[in-house]
Amino acid sequence: MPDLTLSTVFITFFAVVGPPKVLLAFAHLSRQRTPGEMRRLTLVSSAIAAAVGLTMAYAADFLTEFFHISDQSLQLAGGVIFFIYAVALVLGIHLGGGSDDTRLPNPLADGIRELLLPYVASPLAVTAVLVESLDEDTWSWHSTVAVMYLAVIAIDCVCVLLLSPLLQRTDRTSLEVLSRLLGLLLAAVGVELFLTGLESVGVHFPETHH
Repeated sequence: MPDLTLSTVFITFFAVVGPPKVLLAFAHLSRQRTPGEMRRLTLVSSAIAAAVGLTMAYAADFLTEFFHISDQSLQLAGGVIFFIYAVALVLGIHLGGGSDDTRLPNPLADGIRELLLPYVASPLAVTAVLVESLDEDTWSWHSTVAVMYLAVIAIDCVCVLLLSPLLQRTDRTSLEVLSRLLGLLLAAVGVELFLTGLESVGVHFPETHH
């Protein structure tokens, strides 16, 4: 697995769980909730997302050993997950949302349930944290990955808090356009991760010059 840099780790997290993706999820919820409810939902869901990311960053080695998963298989599986999710975004198919219209009595719990897959425990983010953490088997590197992930979550939280009033007035067409643009970005991330997995198992690609 090629050595990663701080900028690479940050950009990867920003792509899979950064403001462009998170704002879309919160925009949908903001139409049905008061500003106060949105603030509480943003803070609590961000705290849970941060806790999940920290756990994955430090437990990556244990999880892969426990389930007998190689780094290469995780990269290949992660690339496929990224690509499928990205294609769904481009086609306007929203994966990971609630499948029914039933709302929980508690608005906070209901909001967290809606954000569970796209933000709180995003499969894309969890996969990215595991892949990045396995690049080096040291506590300092795991801490670096955790800090980069927390930085992106903090940026998400601030962006949602500042832009919440704007999200409530954003029309659905604009959100769909942004969703498709994000899909193109995530598709590229998925392809890169998949190619990295192939290189790790011995598949060689000709060098390209930019």
